[in-house]
Amino acid sequence: MKIATYNVNGVNGRLPVLLRWLELAQPDIVCLQELKAPDERFPDGPIRDLGYDAAWHGQKAWNGVAILSRIGEIHETRRGLPGDTRDSHSRYIEAAVGGVLVGCLYLPNGNPRPGPKFDYKLDWFARLHAHMATLVGLDAPVVIAGDYNVMPTERDVYAPERWLDDALFAPDVRKAYARLLGQGWIDALRHLHPDATIYTFWKYLRHAFERDAGLRIDHLLLNPVAARRLTAADVDREPRRWKKTSDHAPVWIELAETPARRRRSGR
Repeated sequence: MKIATYNVNGVNGRLPVLLRWLELAQPDIVCLQELKAPDERFPDGPIRDLGYDAAWHGQKAWNGVAILSRIGEIHETRRGLPGDTRDSHSRYIEAAVGGVLVGCLYLPNGNPRPGPKFDYKLDWFARLHAHMATLVGLDAPVVIAGDYNVMPTERDVYAPERWLDDALFAPDVRKAYARLLGQGWIDALRHLHPDATIYTFWKYLRHAFERDAGLRIDHLLLNPVAARRLTAADVDREPRRWKKTSDHAPVWIELAETPARRRRSGR
């Protein structure tokens, strides 16, 4: 089973890119972020034409998350992160698909820091921490995937000294991510490629992609049951080369049907 996460940076504006990638990569389950579209404008038809079922939680102008599946029905289990009934942002959707519980998230950016946006990010992270604590011990594979808007370590950012004041690299945010791992979640990419330089996002400015001046902010976290089935994980950099593309690249993992022996790689 191939599961991917992809911040599309506008699902309608980047629809040709998304459809091209789906047709080429053929992931079984996909988590999309930053739809930038209300529910009624989600491009359900073209996506279904490629054989994908879809569940989405949209929002006008920004945010928005979706789960796609080509291996069976999507049984939605949650829409919105629990813990704050006043939160109107469309940043979390969760569903059971093909025997896996999949959570798709778009964690707040948090800039400028300090300020109310950074406070909201830390509060959202705390709510995520509480919710994921209820999922990590399930006797079923769980994958929480998406744009976490955090570079966990200096290895995950080009020129880390330039990001010291940014909310994506703030000590409190990195500690919050580390607390998730402390619950027992496995960072799939870093687990299989512990020493590699891996980025998932490159700014559009100053030829950042061509210089490989990027960030690793898109993550797939696996509970222990899912981690025992993990056989591969990587970044599909090719769509980032295409015209009118997102500033993120898709990130994917492969899960075996049963716990599998795997080989670590330094890429």
